[in-house]
Amino acid sequence: MIKRFLPRGLYGRAALILIVPIVALQLVVTLSFIQRHFEGVTRQMTQSVADEIALIATTHARDVQAAGELAVALGLQLLDPAPEVVPESGRPVWDLSGRVVEQVLRERLPTLESLSLADGREVMLWLADDAGDFGISFPRRRVSASNPHQLLVLMVVFGAAMTFIAYRFLRNQLRPIARLAAASEEYGHGRIVPYHPGGAREVRAAGSAFLQMRARIEEQNRSRQLMLSGVSHDLRTPLTRLRLGLEMMPGDDSADLRRDVDEMERMIAAFLDYARGDREEGFEEVDVAALVRQVANDAARTGAREVALLPVEGVPAPARLRPLAIRRALGNLVANALRHGDRVRIGLVFAPGEIRIAVEDDGPGIAPERAEEVVQPFVRLDDARNQDRGAGVGLGLAIVDEIARAHGGTLGLGRSPVLGGLRAELTLPR
Repeated sequence: MIKRFLPRGLYGRAALILIVPIVALQLVVTLSFIQRHFEGVTRQMTQSVADEIALIATTHARDVQAAGELAVALGLQLLDPAPEVVPESGRPVWDLSGRVVEQVLRERLPTLESLSLADGREVMLWLADDAGDFGISFPRRRVSASNPHQLLVLMVVFGAAMTFIAYRFLRNQLRPIARLAAASEEYGHGRIVPYHPGGAREVRAAGSAFLQMRARIEEQNRSRQLMLSGVSHDLRTPLTRLRLGLEMMPGDDSADLRRDVDEMERMIAAFLDYARGDREEGFEEVDVAALVRQVANDAARTGAREVALLPVEGVPAPARLRPLAIRRALGNLVANALRHGDRVRIGLVFAPGEIRIAVEDDGPGIAPERAEEVVQPFVRLDDARNQDRGAGVGLGLAIVDEIARAHGGTLGLGRSPVLGGLRAELTLPR
């Protein structure tokens, strides 16, 4: 339960690490040392004043005039005759030293009838002896340490100042870590931002390792794209010659061969789509709602029997995406739904921090235990299905998953609660 109230950011936790020990130290020092120290000082001062009052009380029993002169010499005020005795007024709760004053005076003055500490500036005593009742008053500072709060104020002020200075120094050490985390998060979303290692030696080493890793990944992506582009070029040229040769053949004997050539071209295009993933395309502000409507309209123009676009949920807002890649991903999801079902529903939800696009159909769906398997490249649930009837090569969902990961999002597969078929949900960060 405590973790729910703790800061989750690096700066907040660093501040907590600095503040908690200082506050705990001040509380311990205040309660254990300062309080005991001032209580001891107050007890000693009160004992001295109590001895002086006892001397005056002894003198008062023999000679009232001499007792008055003695009181003046000791800095006390003798009230004889005594004013009317009033009930003892309780000392304030925060008057911790008053408890010690009251305790010492009652212990050392047996003839004490009443005392008042209600006035924080003066102490009033009522005593009685053989000569009659009399009163004594004296300033409160005679029995309490003066300005006891100064040490507390100094501790608080200098503690806050040292905490601020330490936090400023620590912040300079935490800033490179925050920059590295931000660069890593952006790269996880498919965006490359400028980053230069800095900070302590270990942080610079981690930053340099991140840059090397990012460079190797990008180099591998470029190598893969160049290799597949070259393969595509090398394969398309003989396929084009083969198609021209088949077109020149008389009769319908070449129909099956032309279908094979078409299938080979379609497979090559699918391989390139998966390998490329539109990584060379830059991010830009995209109207996601308009893009989804366009994909639904394109599907309807192809003669699909039913493609329903559900009302948008949430507040529509532009998002930084790769528009061609997202369009290809949605197109693959809709094509897959139309291939296995008759009815398709497309939903769009703008949630805090993310955008969810769901494509549902009324087809047979996918078993939950095969949801992770089906997004792997070249995996088809029905290996015996005839490719001439429009089946894919096992790259449709793999391309969607690759595009989602390149944007820092996810592809979730489940069962549609309304249509009963597959529900493919593409989640993208905003």
